[in-house]
Amino acid sequence: MAAPATIHPMTDARVTDRLGRPLRDLRVSVTDRCNFRCVYCMPREVFGRDHAFLPRAEILEFEEIARVVRAVVPLGVRKVRLTGGEPLVRRNLDGLVRLLAGVEGLDDLTLTTNGSLLAARAPALADAGLRRVTVSLDALDDPTFMRMNDVGFPVARVLDGISAAIAAGLGPVKVNTVVRRGMNEHAVADLAGHFRGTDTVVRFIEYMDVGSSNGWRMDDVVPAAEILATIDARWPIEPVDPGYRGEVARRWHYRDGGGEIGVITSVTQPFCGDCTRARLSADGQLFTCLFAASGHDLRSLLRSGATDDDLADALRGIWSDRSDRYSELRSLETVDLPKVEMSFIGG
Repeated sequence: MAAPATIHPMTDARVTDRLGRPLRDLRVSVTDRCNFRCVYCMPREVFGRDHAFLPRAEILEFEEIARVVRAVVPLGVRKVRLTGGEPLVRRNLDGLVRLLAGVEGLDDLTLTTNGSLLAARAPALADAGLRRVTVSLDALDDPTFMRMNDVGFPVARVLDGISAAIAAGLGPVKVNTVVRRGMNEHAVADLAGHFRGTDTVVRFIEYMDVGSSNGWRMDDVVPAAEILATIDARWPIEPVDPGYRGEVARRWHYRDGGGEIGVITSVTQPFCGDCTRARLSADGQLFTCLFAASGHDLRSLLRSGATDDDLADALRGIWSDRSDRYSELRSLETVDLPKVEMSFIGG
């Protein structure tokens, strides 16, 4: 493996794609495995006992991931989010956090998790240099939550994980809730009320047609407008300006000062025009869209003796040629096209 010595993180080599969008965020999937079988992501009928997950040899090593991160920071990346599958099923993840926390020019290092293992792992992750966590939580009542995670996992243990993350200094925590009609739309008010008055921000996500296995139908989507109306009817809210270009969630705060919520509207109000995110899969493929059918193979480059300059040149070329805007073009025809599974690239 070539020594990581030729990239200078503070060099201004920032890159934009064919639509003028900068590269600012990298989401890194550290595993394609998960201990949940959420119905909108890894439905059990597809990801059952016989499902073939990636062999260990095909998964990027921590140092390989760090090489990619060191290469993309000069191109403009300022935020890295670790994802999965469920990232906390990857052993010694704090070792990767420690490597990435030392990358000069990286401003934000975060983690998205289902929270099942967070209570035990939060202190070590914080000590290693993780800044924040986002926790997926789709309901507060066990019957609904267990039906959605499909492994019988209780809500209380996820809430314990959130508390542990806050205690370890990984706050403010964000909570992501995928809302699917007929399953958990009643949970919107419950979750908003539970976290109102705290620093924890709940972000309600429209059910998306990621991948080809979750049986997505437009009829199952609860539009953000409906979600906001539900909350506003109980606790009046008003919009907040975005904090930065490319911010995924549309922000709203309670008029009485009770905190903030967000909605992610990929279906009804696409935000492709400001998308600044690339995604690295666990086996080293770079995807330039959440709804892409295929990625760009970086693992072969990493393992073939390429220098860091070679890696940076490849990344620059991939991003500068990007023109993805799936959500703006979504139609009955595109919905049925094969797409990478969300569990593979971390959403």
